[in-house]
Amino acid sequence: MDEERLRNIADSLMTAAQTRIAVNPPAAEANLSLADAYRIQMINVERNVAAGRRIIGRKVGLTSLAMQKMFGVSEPDFGHLFDDMILTSDTECIVSSLLLPRVEPEIAFVLSRELRGPGVKRDDVIAATEYVTPALEIIDTRIRDWKIALADTIADNASSALVVLGQDKSSPTAHDLASVAMTLEKNGAMVDEGVGAAVMGHPAEPVAWLANKLAEFGQGLAAGSIVMPGALCRALEVAAGDSVTAHFGPLGSVGVRFVR
Repeated sequence: MDEERLRNIADSLMTAAQTRIAVNPPAAEANLSLADAYRIQMINVERNVAAGRRIIGRKVGLTSLAMQKMFGVSEPDFGHLFDDMILTSDTECIVSSLLLPRVEPEIAFVLSRELRGPGVKRDDVIAATEYVTPALEIIDTRIRDWKIALADTIADNASSALVVLGQDKSSPTAHDLASVAMTLEKNGAMVDEGVGAAVMGHPAEPVAWLANKLAEFGQGLAAGSIVMPGALCRALEVAAGDSVTAHFGPLGSVGVRFVR
């Protein structure tokens, strides 16, 4: 697709984020390829950086087999994290700043040194990780009613919105991350559970995939990067008045309150 059409789609997604008025799915209307979708994402990433936002990491999506089957794909996707997307545990999230938020519990990685593909393996990720911490990703969509195809979510920065980071920091070798059990609570009641192995068998695997995928774009993961490797269970719908907490056993807990 020509650059002008890609920029027009990027414009519509940027406007939807600013006005909180969703748009129709561009993938179906414009017949977007995945390369087109990543180019749209990068157009808006470049605009955000030019406006003063700072890239501090990446998120990986579609890391579970169930989600890949739903979208008919064989690999994850990724989006960018900016400095103004980070919340601390037990703080408030203003729902009116979002469209249709959902929450996903994840084990976040914070890197101590650069990771750059190709050829990055799980052990390389562990060696390059300063610490892991409990996290909640607040996903959102600028596409009407979450009616998204894979190209839609890629173009829309992988449906990213905010990240809530826990206060506990653990060495990536202190526990078997694949075996870490997570329970998710909404308003004090347990609503779901998961385990670290839910994301590609081990939470470090999506980080390795990401480093290798970014190499195709001439990019890497810088030291200090925050990487969200994917959800350990289904995404949870939330609204003003809800409180969500995820417990990750020995890794600690993380929570957020949603207000109008």
